Amino acid sequence: MSFLGAPHGGLLVDRELAGEAREEWLGRAKEWPVLPVGRRTLSDLLCLATGVYSPLTGFMTRHDYWRVLDEMRLASGLVWSLPIVLPVPEDTAGSFREGQWVALVDEGGQPVAALRVEDRFRRDPVYEARQVFGTSDPRHPGVARLLQEPRVLVGGTVWLLNRPELAQEEGQYVLDPRVTRAVFAERGWRRVVGFQTRNPIHRAHEYILKCALEIVDGLLLHPLVGETKADDVPAAVRLKSYRALIEGYFPAQRLVLAAFPAAMRYAGPREAVFHALCRKNYGCTHFIVGRDHAGVGNFYGTYDAQRIFDQFAPGELGITPLFFEHAFYCRRCGSMATARTCPHDPQARVTLSGTAVREMLRRGEAPPPEFTRPEVAAVLMQAMG
Repeated sequence: MSFLGAPHGGLLVDRELAGEAREEWLGRAKEWPVLPVGRRTLSDLLCLATGVYSPLTGFMTRHDYWRVLDEMRLASGLVWSLPIVLPVPEDTAGSFREGQWVALVDEGGQPVAALRVEDRFRRDPVYEARQVFGTSDPRHPGVARLLQEPRVLVGGTVWLLNRPELAQEEGQYVLDPRVTRAVFAERGWRRVVGFQTRNPIHRAHEYILKCALEIVDGLLLHPLVGETKADDVPAAVRLKSYRALIEGYFPAQRLVLAAFPAAMRYAGPREAVFHALCRKNYGCTHFIVGRDHAGVGNFYGTYDAQRIFDQFAPGELGITPLFFEHAFYCRRCGSMATARTCPHDPQARVTLSGTAVREMLRRGEAPPPEFTRPEVAAVLMQAMG
């Protein structure tokens, strides 16, 4: 499997316990302090344990945290663009000591992971917001969440004891990096492109994916199924729409549909780098970065998420970004195009905002076939009409 490229940092992390070792640790965990964690942290635990976040083996200590904020690098110097941290309520933070083991439990009290405390420190939420999101404006959903979180962070390595429960529809599509790498190798793929999405796929996405497939062996269609904004399309609906598109318009032998279990940060450029590195761990050699990747509202420039890759030396990331402009259907061209290939004026182009599409669906109107395939529109209308 080496021809797919090494994971970030060289080794694929595996921090999941099984068999007798798991039973032994579950017994130990009964004697430890307990820390309840929410859905976002559960997603991070799954990603940490299965190698999605390689080379991270746990939640960041201050040395990694501050260097990531300031330089987009871990303390080792390796590129990493987003903090992966564990906030702890102020009234309980004092009970955690260096070297201590803590049981991380879900909302039902089920032990999910063991954490060895290696550091406890305070964050500056406003500074973190400006560094990560480029703004401290609470209208930004990522900033709003950050400002509400506890200011004390606990860092340390983790062992996964029980996988966080996912809804059946999403859970059946979650494939660990070891699995995707094995699938790619079995199919003989040497060049694999990853595509991140949190939205239903429309014709512009389809056009970009097919352009990318012209230069690689296979595609990892990798929708995010972790926590998103309340007004985003539910993951189950999105997965159904992806299946409808794949069945009618893609060669099945050149595509793998899997779910990315991480939560959405809406961190724009920094999250684009993060998404690329995670897909590198899944075995991808290329990663698609379109317009306003991981953006929200008007907080980022249209192509800021592409320009950020210029800050890294060639080969530093270990994955090749593929940059695409905004695609649309041009009535005069009679095909999908971008501003690079279409000479016609905007009046000939079919473009719809996400808000406009949602309003059409609520009214029971199908978006035009130039914007989305009828099979996809039918799925969305049934779910959201």
